[in-house]
Amino acid sequence: MAVNNQDRKEGRTGLKKIALVVKSEPHALATADQLETWLKARHAQVVRREGFEPHCDLIEMPVSEAPEDLLAVFVLGGDGTFLSAVRWIGRHSIPILGIKFGEVGFLAEVSEEGLWAAAESILRHEFTIRPRMRLSVRVVRQSKEIARGTVLNDVVINRGVLARLAHIETCINDNYLTDYRADGLIVATPTGSTAYSLAAGGPVVHPSVPAILLSPICPFTLTNRPLIIPDTAIVRMRLAQNSSDIRLTLDGQVGMEIDERDTIIVKKSNHPVHLITIPGQDYFDLLKTKLKWSGGKV
Repeated sequence: MAVNNQDRKEGRTGLKKIALVVKSEPHALATADQLETWLKARHAQVVRREGFEPHCDLIEMPVSEAPEDLLAVFVLGGDGTFLSAVRWIGRHSIPILGIKFGEVGFLAEVSEEGLWAAAESILRHEFTIRPRMRLSVRVVRQSKEIARGTVLNDVVINRGVLARLAHIETCINDNYLTDYRADGLIVATPTGSTAYSLAAGGPVVHPSVPAILLSPICPFTLTNRPLIIPDTAIVRMRLAQNSSDIRLTLDGQVGMEIDERDTIIVKKSNHPVHLITIPGQDYFDLLKTKLKWSGGKV
């Protein structure tokens, strides 16, 4: 989708506002310093944050969202830093660009060497955006909502070190599906199909496919296989009685302990993430590189 609403984000002064979300790592921080200087020399206002620490409590998580008038967000770091930036953006339709540092990540669009050309294009509004689906998550305890959030990759229910198998009653659109007896269950977006879901044996799904994935983690019943359902579906999950040491995690970033009192409701969010697209990038080239696929034409 071509960018067509960016002029309003420059305001009446014509000043562009760019955010930098930076991994707390020396090389990324040094590059961010250079980028900040470069942007200010081109009359851009810079908002800067370090990537958020993961695993804070979902219920106690402070509400903090990015300024709505940002032209774009640059993420300098890995996929974890990118996911923290997406949480910061919240419901805003702010374009976001990931910069690869070191190992190739699925969420980064350009390499470190391509940063300056990409930044120049963004300041000139010469880019397009590609929406990526997110999932909305609600935790309801005894008819009262106690937590909510959104994810770009996945919602994970998994057991702790000392817990027995998790028993997860799962319904699709109020229709009972099955009781998963497993180490856990992953509900993922197509973007998240190449994350934890892939490690659990789930399929790779192209980001443009309108789907939600259910991938059990080490299921006790071997016939419990990964399942792809329409993105219009609503997934409801509950634990069996006397469950303990079970945790709900969103994008590997925030989480909380859950038990049989809780119903976890997952559905497609109304607020996708707007990834900046650089010409010449192809999803399948990234997929082959990341998964180390080899071979050629016969």
